[in-house]
Amino acid sequence: MKNRIINQIVLLILVFTVFTANVNAKPPKFKALVLTERGGGHEGFVVAALAWLNDFSVNHNFEITIINNLKDVDADYLSNYKLFIQLNYPPYAWTDQSKAAFERYIEKGHGGWVGFHHATLLGEFDGYPMWNWFSGFMGGIRFKSYIAARASGTVHIEDKKHPIMKGLPASFVIPDDEWYTFDKNPRSNAKVLANVDEASYQPASSIKMGDHPVIWINEKMKARNVYFLMGHHANLLKSEEFKTMFGNAILWAAGK
Repeated sequence: MKNRIINQIVLLILVFTVFTANVNAKPPKFKALVLTERGGGHEGFVVAALAWLNDFSVNHNFEITIINNLKDVDADYLSNYKLFIQLNYPPYAWTDQSKAAFERYIEKGHGGWVGFHHATLLGEFDGYPMWNWFSGFMGGIRFKSYIAARASGTVHIEDKKHPIMKGLPASFVIPDDEWYTFDKNPRSNAKVLANVDEASYQPASSIKMGDHPVIWINEKMKARNVYFLMGHHANLLKSEEFKTMFGNAILWAAGK
């Protein structure tokens, strides 16, 4: 009899605990869609970024949905998300449906966008045509070349007052990246937040642009958006500066 009463008390405590937890659970502040490029040379970065993103989303109370293709993405699908994070997925192999939905999402400001590295692999690749709208979104650029061996480089902030740069020093080193160059400078069509000092590359490289923006936003779009040229190697997630920018960008682009 005594054991039965104790068991009933324990059960009541468990039920009360679960009920209290459900009542006190806060709904997510927003939902983010994370488009990932899996496999290949960027797999290490994507895996490390997702691990960091999972912790960051818990700490800042937002929900993430991870996809690695665009077959289900249309306007209705995107309407569920306040933020679109593009982890290295290139601007080709998109369906016509997903392209149209994304263009509307950005142009109408239905949500924010944070893109990395391979998102500007613009041109004719793997049998896919150039996505001209995305090129315009990125400042009218087209991919030209890159530092295949990877190099560390010193990044200089140009707009220290922008929310994405909050808590960062004026300059810092980004490790082991694959610095892209383009056929033209996006500066005339975009607001540059940071550039890389090509003379600082370690090891040195002959592949250069001169004035070399590496973080920029397109203020002509209603959606808050930011592109980070870096995003090749997992070592980026060992950089406190990179993680700070990533976190700041998420909250800013989502309007938080």
